[in-house]
Amino acid sequence: MSPLINKLLVVVAALTVIWSASPAQVSAQSANANHSLASSYQDAANRIIEAALSDNTAFAKLTELSDRFGHRFSGSESLEHALDWLLEQMSADGLENVHAEPVMVPHWVRGEESATLIEPRRKPLPMLGLGGSVGTPPGGITADVLVVDSFDDLANRAAEAPGKIVLFDVPFTNYGETVRYRSMGAIAAARAGAVASLIRSVTPYSMQTPHTGGMSYSDEVPRIPHAALTIEDASMLHRMQDMGERVVVSLEMDAETLPDAPSRNLIGEIVGSERPEEVVVVGGHSDTWDVGQGAMDDGGGIVAAWEAVRLLHELGLRPRRTVRAVMFVNEENGVRGGTGYRDAHMSELDNHVLAIESDGGVFKPTALGFTGSDEAFDILTGMVPLLAPLGVDVTRGGGGVDIGPIMREGVPGMGLQVDGTHYFWYHHSAADTIDKLDPREMAECAAALAVMVYVVADMEEVLPRTAGG
Repeated sequence: MSPLINKLLVVVAALTVIWSASPAQVSAQSANANHSLASSYQDAANRIIEAALSDNTAFAKLTELSDRFGHRFSGSESLEHALDWLLEQMSADGLENVHAEPVMVPHWVRGEESATLIEPRRKPLPMLGLGGSVGTPPGGITADVLVVDSFDDLANRAAEAPGKIVLFDVPFTNYGETVRYRSMGAIAAARAGAVASLIRSVTPYSMQTPHTGGMSYSDEVPRIPHAALTIEDASMLHRMQDMGERVVVSLEMDAETLPDAPSRNLIGEIVGSERPEEVVVVGGHSDTWDVGQGAMDDGGGIVAAWEAVRLLHELGLRPRRTVRAVMFVNEENGVRGGTGYRDAHMSELDNHVLAIESDGGVFKPTALGFTGSDEAFDILTGMVPLLAPLGVDVTRGGGGVDIGPIMREGVPGMGLQVDGTHYFWYHHSAADTIDKLDPREMAECAAALAVMVYVVADMEEVLPRTAGG
């Protein structure tokens, strides 16, 4: 018998075994593989978790980043100074190939702004212009206010809107539903003939704290100023209207959009020992809104990702594949960092094994959510015993805005999920400051990321992609 025929018979026999296996046998084989994965990496996972929880290194770095530089808004000097510091610190930690990759970012400037209730009584209204809004004419806009509680309510009362300031007083249900009024409110109000638009801040809780965020315009209607009031004041103006009072507000905003500004993504690595061309990415976004410190959104995310890679270096755990920490710029008002990374690394994306993002605050971690093939998900669930000391599961569905561009090119994605009970209390507000975070919870986030990236970067098998991915 020729060697070729002999090899073909062996392959046929192997396929026969696979095809004839019962679902129970396949399930058992998968369980055995998962058990093998967990047992192979139990010691390394324990070392990572112990090291992460033994000190507050990551929290100390986040505190210095937050207190020293404050907000890190795209186009600002504070962002660029912070990026310089981050590059220096990653190099000092011994990360390899530490460098910046240029990205042009939007440059919106808030300027001076205010809102004042004129009638039925005079009262300053805490407010924040929404990112990308135009300013008011010199001297501001003073007009009657029409309060509505939905887009449908505005449509039904559209005849009352011309010449007025429309206020969307929409209580928070969930972010995806309620943020529509921040994103699209100016368009709907302008279409009805309003001269400006206001929203109730997108948050479930307030202590007279307005929340900013991105918004959109349409070329089909005029661009009108768009700003956020606090929950308390939006509700008060609604009650005044319901009592039959005439509500008048004066709005002044110096906001303007300047030409794009140069900035950069930051990268630091541990180069793989056997397959350096294959890459596992872990990161978050370096920029913030121009209020508060961005400690939660997303200073904690980038520092936890950086700490995950630093821990591997500190412990001498050099995986087969390269682990790459990426600090994406301009997530908040443009996603230029995410698209810039995709464009700069397009030729390498077939070798990107997994991308993980942390952008939900570094509160108590609960899970790592995965988007990718069923085969890959089955492999990753084998890591749950390794994450058990942290109480972290592996679940379906995850990713992030910054890694979205490369996920759409077929790279499997994962997002760190945390206890989000209070996240939207502080989100995009002046209250996003370091005191809202807990050192232990942040260390647990870093530990979970480090365990995941190390095992995926070191295990023999490459995560299978979805068909065509």
